[in-house]
Amino acid sequence: MGRGRQKAKHTKIARELKAYSPEVNYSALERELGHPNDSEDAYVDKWADQYADEDEDEYERA
Repeated sequence: MGRGRQKAKHTKIARELKAYSPEVNYSALERELGHPNDSEDAYVDKWADQYADEDEDEYERA
């Protein structure tokens, strides 16, 4: 294949890729990435109380 035909093919593919815009389900993507809901505080550790209780028990036994 000559350089002209090769360049034309690459240009055609580049135009197709530039115009391609797939449908994105942002809510599913948000769930998959684990983004917290508006009702949840991003800085609250759900397991902090459980681990704190375990740590206190270890120190009391020692």
